[in-house]
Amino acid sequence: MPATFRLRPAAPGDGAFLADMVVEAANWRAEGFRPKHQILESPEHARYLAGWMRPGDAGLVAVDGQEVPIGAAWYRMLPRTDPGFGYVATGVPELIIGVRPIWRAHGVGRALLQGLCDQARAAGFARLSLSVERGNFAQTLYRSEGFAVTQAGHGRDTMVKRLR
Repeated sequence: MPATFRLRPAAPGDGAFLADMVVEAANWRAEGFRPKHQILESPEHARYLAGWMRPGDAGLVAVDGQEVPIGAAWYRMLPRTDPGFGYVATGVPELIIGVRPIWRAHGVGRALLQGLCDQARAAGFARLSLSVERGNFAQTLYRSEGFAVTQAGHGRDTMVKRLR
């Protein structure tokens, strides 16, 4: 029986779940697990959550048949003075995505990625960026959805997708 889920727009009250998804994204490796508080207290991860949902933030949440959140993808505009891992330029939102481990490889990440790209395109953005650590299985998904490496360094790649 195929897994069933649907996407809904992210809302201001989704901040705690988005924090859980940042932790999932940061802890993608089986080894090297970091505790939630350590990830969320670090400025390099906190910037993806602070003040959610501020102007310019947009996202989607995947929910299962019982409406329980199982994954999320969102983007936010980060300034050149406080860039994220995948910062490429002013005016290019950076995408963050996370899916609960038991829901990986069920199409949730792809649906979130496609939906958020559509949302960014509809909002008038020409490009969307993200950062991924080398060796992360998600790189295959990003490449298959049209993201290409534009910067490489320090064990992670910045990838960009042209939306129009």
